[in-house]
Amino acid sequence: MKSSLRAALPWVVIVLVALGATVLRYGFIEPADAAHACDGADGPWWCTTRNLIVQGFLTYAYGYAAVLMALVALFWRSTVSAVLAASLGVIALQLYCYEGGALALLIGALRLVRVQYDRALPAPAN
Repeated sequence: MKSSLRAALPWVVIVLVALGATVLRYGFIEPADAAHACDGADGPWWCTTRNLIVQGFLTYAYGYAAVLMALVALFWRSTVSAVLAASLGVIALQLYCYEGGALALLIGALRLVRVQYDRALPAPAN
């Protein structure tokens, strides 16, 4: 894999997760029609999923998960942990957990930049 593609791929994943979280929020959670369809006990089959997602941000679960992954990314210096922290941060931001999401996105993005920078450095000559 080309080095430029390898460097861009984690950022593309984060952007795709952000787009998915945006579609989830504005297409599935926020529409008034979806909320009214799930008001009664005899709602559509997807109401259970929607209600679980809503309970997730009412209990701030997405923010806690994002902050936890950000702490993991601080100590486990890898591309995977940085991308997970940034991705969970974006999800938390879109699903109403602003503080934890912003912190996780910042830490994940900074960790990803640092990991990519360290890999781009030439190996020291012996």
